[in-house]
Amino acid sequence: MANTDSVSVRVFSLNCWGIRYLSKHVRQRYAMIGDMLSKEKHDIVLLQEVWSEKDYLFLKQKLSSCHPHSHYFKSGVIGSGLALFSKHRIQDAFLYRYSLNGYPYMAHHGDWFGGKAVGLAVLNIGSLTANVYVTHLHAEYCRDRDPYLPHRVVQAWELQQFVRHTSAGADVVILGGDLNMHPQDLGCRLLRTSTGLRDSYLETSKFDGCENGVTLIPENPFICEKELGPFDKGIRIDYIMFKGSSKASICCDFMCTTKGSVSNQPFPYSDHEAVTAHLRLKSFPPLGDAAELVDIVTEARTEVKVGLHCAERMRSTAARTGAMGLALLVLELAIMAVSWLALDTEQPFPRVSFYLLAALCVAILLTTLLLYVFYTMELKSLQGAEDQMRLIVGSLQ
Repeated sequence: MANTDSVSVRVFSLNCWGIRYLSKHVRQRYAMIGDMLSKEKHDIVLLQEVWSEKDYLFLKQKLSSCHPHSHYFKSGVIGSGLALFSKHRIQDAFLYRYSLNGYPYMAHHGDWFGGKAVGLAVLNIGSLTANVYVTHLHAEYCRDRDPYLPHRVVQAWELQQFVRHTSAGADVVILGGDLNMHPQDLGCRLLRTSTGLRDSYLETSKFDGCENGVTLIPENPFICEKELGPFDKGIRIDYIMFKGSSKASICCDFMCTTKGSVSNQPFPYSDHEAVTAHLRLKSFPPLGDAAELVDIVTEARTEVKVGLHCAERMRSTAARTGAMGLALLVLELAIMAVSWLALDTEQPFPRVSFYLLAALCVAILLTTLLLYVFYTMELKSLQGAEDQMRLIVGSLQ
């Protein structure tokens, strides 16, 4: 095998905020991103929120000389938004879509329609096999009362499972993307401890960028201060993580982020700051402590159980409402039957009221049936994740 100390990889990650017709200056920003990537010539580029395949094809053509290999991960109603560009040949690619991703009726948030997922690309970097993952987790819209927290914990759980089960034969593992979690959030700790992945910002020898490595900053003109909540100096939710193996181990020599503005340009590349990590083969990475992992997985189980109770409550509510709608429909049919049997009555049967009430009953039944099916699916996904977590805790103990 070649001298691994000489192998270096420059990894770039950016949430492009590329929602056509909704995000601001999409075309101009994609042109800026393409120009910057052509100039910087990173080894691996991981992009999120490339929601339009046309924008991916634009970047693919723009970067064809410096990044001849690329892959666009398709998923959901409007796609996963995940794209990867590489100097190194892509040997294989696979997409895993998270089982839970918000609610379809929360259309103004849009996460459910996006098909959030994790994409895997297997690259050959010299004589080494690298598993490169790009992902985007469900957004956090309210820090204090976050109804999506159980979903994001399940996504983090499925992400760490996917990385562990698919990276056994890899020499190097690299993960980048918008995790929508603060560094000390439960899902982030679960991911790092379970997989042994190391955070570039915490491991780097040298850093240049926003204070504390934040990637959503108040100075960015696309950011609304309300999005930052109590974190007036910004939040760090975009990451590049890595780990080695028995054949190769890597460290981070240098990491940097963009700082809101772009030289000679009227606006930044995105509402997120870009993250770049210069990785070099070095020492073997330490794996997560088993006792710490037991505590974190137990905490994750607790959070998932909260989601379970909520889903069970919502499903029961839908069932009760459906039962009431059915009872009302049966009662209405009984009244209609009685009035038909009483042929000598002089009071005419109120057909319009009957049809309106029947339509209302049918609408209630259909709506509650759909909600019951949806919450049953959510319940099964949460139960599946909780069962898996229980097995892991049992094996560790």
